[in-house]
Amino acid sequence: MMKHIFLVGAKSLGAYGGYETFINKLTEYHAENKNLKYHVAVKANGQGASVPEGVIVKNGRYIYHNADCFQIRIPEKLGPAQAIYYDCAALRKSIEIIKKENIDNPIVYIMTCRIGPFFKKYVKEIKKLGGKIYLNPDGHEWMRAKWSKPVRTYWKYSEKKMVLGSDLIVCDSKNIEKYIQETYGVKNTTFIAYGAETEPSKCSLEKYESWLNEKHLKKDQYYLIVGRFVPENNYETMIKEFMKSKTNKDFAIITNDNPSLLEDLENKLSFKKDDRIKFVGTVYDQELLKKIREGAYGYFHGHEVGGTNPSLLEALASTKLNLLLDVGFNKEVAEDAALYWTKKEGDLATLIDKCNGIDREKLGIKAKNRIKTAYSWQYISDRYEGIWEE
Repeated sequence: MMKHIFLVGAKSLGAYGGYETFINKLTEYHAENKNLKYHVAVKANGQGASVPEGVIVKNGRYIYHNADCFQIRIPEKLGPAQAIYYDCAALRKSIEIIKKENIDNPIVYIMTCRIGPFFKKYVKEIKKLGGKIYLNPDGHEWMRAKWSKPVRTYWKYSEKKMVLGSDLIVCDSKNIEKYIQETYGVKNTTFIAYGAETEPSKCSLEKYESWLNEKHLKKDQYYLIVGRFVPENNYETMIKEFMKSKTNKDFAIITNDNPSLLEDLENKLSFKKDDRIKFVGTVYDQELLKKIREGAYGYFHGHEVGGTNPSLLEALASTKLNLLLDVGFNKEVAEDAALYWTKKEGDLATLIDKCNGIDREKLGIKAKNRIKTAYSWQYISDRYEGIWEE
């Protein structure tokens, strides 16, 4: 009997982000599976809304990787509340489709804990239709520095309500699973990480070299960061320590625009005086991004909030030398395939200097093998197939 799974929480399948990449890969790997049918909520408008190339949209729905994608339109002037509106509207639409198409025993898989205060109402309706609710709680959203105290309180409350109201909690990090079990006293959890590809980039050398020339960089002569430009990703520590180091390599930072944080960092560090430090904008071409990772001398990862981070997996899959902030999430993923630094004054600068002329090959092989054995998309999609069918 075909199993119907509704996926709620990603912006779209063309957008670049953790959940978007996950759904893209999950539907791709299960596209020929006759026992599974995915229904994916996607944004019709607003930030992150996009439609995969070559896809035809009809009455707000389209097929992608054999998945039924249904668009949700968001009122323009909602501001930060639009994410909550989007998830609630996506659940309403999922319930409507389940009823209209007489779907038996659906699974509704919700990604991240945004809608706690409204959750019970949707759970009741889905249960009435014979469905189950699965939840991916994401990382410690309530710890993020960008949120004000009232917003953090909301996130924590919302997390509690959704964890206690779900049939299964799928954690993408063992550290997150342990936290959920200990904080809420629940046992209905399982661990399934994100995945990554270890195949070499298909990007042409010409395209990559053109990007390097435009950004005044040279292959194997730059360190790299790819990540959201937010305080908890520790850009300040990484830039400050890089400035102290004696390396002659450049520091290429691929991130989104955040003028106030950039100004704040410049006031504190005066990093513009150091011509090795280069903010190079965003790169949405995934094959080019992979080529940029492959051509980096090393990769910095300063994330300290959240579970298994997709950009870390992609770095381990493509970059030989990875220098990671020494926290549980990162060590769990990379194990001995990376080098670690702390936020202690001078620690990262010393490590950077030690990496001048280091033999990166051995670490690169270890990192790729780590991805192949524990984080390949094939392995991850097989694990998901298992929980859908249980």
